[in-house]
Amino acid sequence: MVSESSVSPKTYIRKKNSGWTYNFKMNGKNIDFGSKVHYLKNYPNTTWEVTRKMYVKKNLKNYLYYYITNKSGTTHGWIWHDYLTPGVAYATVWGIAKKQLGKPYVYGATGPMAFDCSGLTQYIYKRAADKTIQRTAQAQYNSSKHVRSDDIQKGDLAFFGSNSVNISHVGMYIGNGKMIDAQNYGVITENINAPWWNLVGYAKPENLSE
Repeated sequence: MVSESSVSPKTYIRKKNSGWTYNFKMNGKNIDFGSKVHYLKNYPNTTWEVTRKMYVKKNLKNYLYYYITNKSGTTHGWIWHDYLTPGVAYATVWGIAKKQLGKPYVYGATGPMAFDCSGLTQYIYKRAADKTIQRTAQAQYNSSKHVRSDDIQKGDLAFFGSNSVNISHVGMYIGNGKMIDAQNYGVITENINAPWWNLVGYAKPENLSE
């Protein structure tokens, strides 16, 4: 071992299907990798939280390992950092979003008892990914990475209005042409191409895994 230290908690998703976690054991100043424990391929929809890092020297080179834990705390271990990429699993985001269904719409509300459209998307991403996105629909559109309609993924945001500088509504894409949004009827799921909305574009506030 070269060094071990704590880090500010950050969420990651798997970057590759390969990769195992290990339960490192100290043997004097050396690391015993022990046996392989958890195979990332078996956790396609998991958001991992990294809280510690360790540099391990092997063959005169230093390798960076992260200590990861799933959201429920039931699965954990050390893994080589390059098997992960910053992000959140869509299942985690949808898990937060669907709990808001049926709550009332109130202009200016940011939760948890009521929402307006941008208050809902802001709340979902803060709770699911610890990511703070802008407060208004226009600001969320301006500050997020825009994506083409052919490239949208679940969890991306859909924006509506008369044009790109007059955004008046936002919802979160959930697949099959639908979104979850807060509108006059409260928090519901509805078609993105409903006739009462004029779609302007999409944006990606965070990398998500399926």
